[in-house]
Amino acid sequence: MKKLHPVMFAGTGSDVGKSIITAAFCRIFKQDGYRPAPFKAQNMALNSFATPEGLEIGRAQAVQAEAAGIPCHTDMNPLLLKPQSDHTSQVVLNGRPIGNRNAYDYFRKEGREELRREVCDAYDRLASRYNPVVLEGAGSISEINLRDTDLVNLPMAIHAGADVILVGDIDRGGVFASVYGSMMLLRPNERERIKGILINKFRGDIRLFESGIKMLEELCGIPVVGVVPYYKEIYIEEEDSVALATKSVRAEHGKVNVAVVLLRHLSNFTDFNVLERDPRVHLFYTNNVEELAKADIILLPGSKSTLDDLYELRRNGVAQAVIRAHREGATVMGICGGYQMMGQEVLDPDHVEGDIERLPGLGLLPVSTQMMGEKVTRQVRFGLNEKSRPSLKLMNGYEIHMGTTVPVFDAPASPLNILEDGKTDGYMVDATCMGTYIHGILDNPEFIDFLLEPFADKFSETAETFDYHRFKEEQYDMLAEHVRKHVDMPLIYQILTESHD
Repeated sequence: MKKLHPVMFAGTGSDVGKSIITAAFCRIFKQDGYRPAPFKAQNMALNSFATPEGLEIGRAQAVQAEAAGIPCHTDMNPLLLKPQSDHTSQVVLNGRPIGNRNAYDYFRKEGREELRREVCDAYDRLASRYNPVVLEGAGSISEINLRDTDLVNLPMAIHAGADVILVGDIDRGGVFASVYGSMMLLRPNERERIKGILINKFRGDIRLFESGIKMLEELCGIPVVGVVPYYKEIYIEEEDSVALATKSVRAEHGKVNVAVVLLRHLSNFTDFNVLERDPRVHLFYTNNVEELAKADIILLPGSKSTLDDLYELRRNGVAQAVIRAHREGATVMGICGGYQMMGQEVLDPDHVEGDIERLPGLGLLPVSTQMMGEKVTRQVRFGLNEKSRPSLKLMNGYEIHMGTTVPVFDAPASPLNILEDGKTDGYMVDATCMGTYIHGILDNPEFIDFLLEPFADKFSETAETFDYHRFKEEQYDMLAEHVRKHVDMPLIYQILTESHD
């Protein structure tokens, strides 16, 4: 295939849809016979993923790699910031945590060049293996107060020799000012990298915006490469927990009601996406004790700050509501931090998470957790530890956690899962009370069937097991078709093959 220039989708601001547009082009280039790969030098997100090598990257880049049809790698997101408070983040470099940083210290110039070398080296390694690299910017392209320390937008595009497509969100209004203003705030050598404008999230009759397209092109001196309409019927994983605001918050009649406990520091909420699509299930997020009482299954999710969230659950009555619901017949399952909370206690004598050294857990599982400084990140293959299901094939998931969980001194060993290497994971009292460290466990149809089995009388016998992998592949193709229909792809390919001289 012809060598294409790398392309960066940079935004006029946050939440303009850069991640989804990047995923769309990863799939489009794959469909057209290229071997694309995504890249975002620096990402800030609580939602992360473990690579095949057992290293940590932002979930968005894992999704984009999936759209490109390739395994994810830390070179696709060499720098990940995981917020721990309004002012501090855990810094993950090339897949491994290197400590916590205050935002002010992180964005000062000291030490930035070392990080710049790391992200540029990661890009160079990726570019040697893939064609084209599809880069994603972060936030606004024109944060002029941060541009001397910026690692992810135009400095990265200049290093990569990338053509930049500026993405503007018309849904929130002010698209002319945001696009033109973003261009005018750039230095001349930065402005010359911008080769096109893409308007995202358009609603209404496109004919009414045709004059607007001409005006933007005249103002900015570059073409509008497409106007992509807002869509509702395509489901691509969202990275930011802002997406939780649009999800259901109440139980519903006629289905298996599955409640995810809404934690303040909830992480990896994409663990539950598959349940939103399963026709047997109604999934909702809540910390309302009355709604929790209506749930057939209660899921305690992962947390970036287990002890803080456990303290809050005990304070606001949710812990007692979960215990009561289980006593009255609900299944309770914890994943990662939620699994830790279900035990007898959570210990943090070394202050890995903060000032709280010990809290009693919910007491549903006979296990004790101690926080450790070493983070576990790995992909795993596993089978359910249940004698009645010896024929179950191995399932896939990944672990990202700090802390070790063991049975209390008088509890029998009763792991939920047996890993491919013979090690064990989690704890199961019975089919209605269990915990696991494995994220993505619910992406496996076999595990969903196991979880829903006690409630089979609530759904039709003809209801089929939901194939999440096939569903995601269909959604990537639908996304690519949607974007391709509304973008001038011949113009995109022309831009990505023209000489830079």
